[in-house]
Amino acid sequence: MAKTKTASSTRTDSENEAHPESVWEVKGGNWTRLIPDHIEDAFVSAQPSLFTELSSMEAFEIPNVLFLRCTDLLKRLMLPEGFPNSVTSDYLEYSLWRAVQGVASQISGVLATQSLLYAVGLGKGAIPTAAAINWVLKDGIGYLSKIMLSNFGRHFDVNPKGWRLFADLLENAAFGFEILTTAFPHLFVPIGAVAGASRSAAALIQASTRSCFYAGFAAQRNFAEVIAKGEVQGMASKFVGIMLGITLGNCIGSSTPLVLASFSVVTWVHMYCNLKSYQSIQLRTLNPYRASLVFSEYLLSGQAPPVKEVNDEEPLFPAVPILNVTISNKVPSVILSSEAKGAAAEIERRLQLGSKLSEIINSEEDALALFGLYKNEGYILSEHMGNFCVVLKENCSPQDMLKALFQVNYLYWLEKNAGIEGRGVLNDSKPGGRLQLSLDYVEREFNHVRNDGEAAGWITDGLIARPLPNRIRPGN
Repeated sequence: MAKTKTASSTRTDSENEAHPESVWEVKGGNWTRLIPDHIEDAFVSAQPSLFTELSSMEAFEIPNVLFLRCTDLLKRLMLPEGFPNSVTSDYLEYSLWRAVQGVASQISGVLATQSLLYAVGLGKGAIPTAAAINWVLKDGIGYLSKIMLSNFGRHFDVNPKGWRLFADLLENAAFGFEILTTAFPHLFVPIGAVAGASRSAAALIQASTRSCFYAGFAAQRNFAEVIAKGEVQGMASKFVGIMLGITLGNCIGSSTPLVLASFSVVTWVHMYCNLKSYQSIQLRTLNPYRASLVFSEYLLSGQAPPVKEVNDEEPLFPAVPILNVTISNKVPSVILSSEAKGAAAEIERRLQLGSKLSEIINSEEDALALFGLYKNEGYILSEHMGNFCVVLKENCSPQDMLKALFQVNYLYWLEKNAGIEGRGVLNDSKPGGRLQLSLDYVEREFNHVRNDGEAAGWITDGLIARPLPNRIRPGN
């Protein structure tokens, strides 16, 4: 809904003097000056219509005005209302890279579809029914992968950037398999099934992670509009990509070597743009790695690090370090210390959320000590065989898991900086023991670090993680 503000609150003094009775209508980020029409007893726009404006201009001025008007129209169609104030600062860079990758993806799709049609013989007079049966069988087998992959949905929330890049790899692999069907037409169904499975899995991951990104972009809680504009941008990229793909396909024809060469170039563009778009995203939620980096830096410097610094440091594939991409010209962070980075990586490796209680206690005394220490918490934390084992109670919430991770970080700090080693569950749970000291510190500081994190832009209402399904229900 549009709103009006007096010129004195938003414009310079000279403008106010020139237009003392004017008001400004605000629609998103667009300001329109309104002037009173005493005949109609209403405020009307001071800006003339397009035709009126063009008729009063010189011929050489018209192209520039038309360009500006077309640019304004595209912004209204492609970007959320109020841009850039209605979205976060990383939205535009992400959208630009996504637009280019969308074009590249559609070109690959056209080339792959053309190869499939040649493989089933539609270009050589094949029987349409037989081709249709092969096609349906190929897609039917591929749909099974989407059903099987749905069980991993919680993983997508924890590490959406890495999973989304993996989905893009799957999508390009599917295109590659489909292009190969022209070289092996007798293997159309098995190759097509593998391609269909890859494509279905990629589509599921892309749809699941997209919501994580869009939710972060909605700076004014305008989720639906951000999603809608994202779809518009995607459709525009697909339209351009299809046109380019058809043109390229007509030039290449059925030559498999030329198709593969073109596909390789387009795939490189596609993956590079994807990588850049995901690196531009600034996730504000806390998964185990981001939370550990924030907490570690807080313990070392007393301040929660900014969202951008932490996102720039987070690896795309934390569980598979060899796959992580290192940017050679990346400027080292001056805010995040090397100690905090090392601590975050080590803590994530040693963390076990949802451990079994039976695996971390050796006696009744250990159990009683832990239950007594954590009687008011939603979790039980202990160290076992070098791992930080967090046993979750039945009523454990994401906020409890975030608190447990803060205690894990302080335990690690005690180990590395104070030289306080573990002396067994029973001794560590007593006054002056590691577990008692760390829990006492967390009780005092947890709300402080949460407030500092929120001030730095983090969403601190809980930890986004995929804990093991084990839970305990303490008795009275």
